[in-house]
Amino acid sequence: MADPMTQSSHISSSQGLNDGHSAASKDSKFSVNDLVHWRDPKKSGVVFGVSLLMLLSLAAFSVISVVSYLLLSLLCVTISFRIYKSVIQAVQKSNEGHPFKALMDKDVTVPPETFRKHVDVCLSYVNRGLKQMSRLFLVEDLVDSLKLAVVMWLLTYVGAVFNGITILILADILLFSVPPVYEKNKTQIDRYIDIARTQVNTTIAKLQEKLPGALKRCKTE
Repeated sequence: MADPMTQSSHISSSQGLNDGHSAASKDSKFSVNDLVHWRDPKKSGVVFGVSLLMLLSLAAFSVISVVSYLLLSLLCVTISFRIYKSVIQAVQKSNEGHPFKALMDKDVTVPPETFRKHVDVCLSYVNRGLKQMSRLFLVEDLVDSLKLAVVMWLLTYVGAVFNGITILILADILLFSVPPVYEKNKTQIDRYIDIARTQVNTTIAKLQEKLPGALKRCKTE
């Protein structure tokens, strides 16, 4: 028969393992939605700062220069830390080993199953996009194609004022600022969105009534 103290130690260790696994699963479930809603301000701040710094760097320098400077900075940090730890070990006459051994022992390879899973997800989005583009450009629905034409016409003015990097910078700022504002003022914003949606639907209905008979039949079909 097992010793009660042994049983209690096994139970406590298993509980500790379960707590560790649950904590790891919670960390793994930290999604993009949590980042943009600032559930963890530290993580969101780091991601927002790094992404904004990258985009600002790309606005001032070429992609090759930005990537080269980033990799060079990383190498300077790791080499300096490696030399520092080697000097400390030599002075203290310790044998701690390589300072990055824990990181070097980690498996950084991508499992084939994970790769196939992400490829399948991307392929489904690509196929959906191609199907939607075919529907719009071949004018399956005249109103939807006209909507796309209006959007493209407006984007020509946006492109004349902003370049691609500027738009990405604005998108990054909006991505991390709009969700928290919407979450705090959800009721008022939803009311205005409903009003705008009603106005748009009314305008589209009026346009459909003014379409020629053949086009209206095509729409109803």
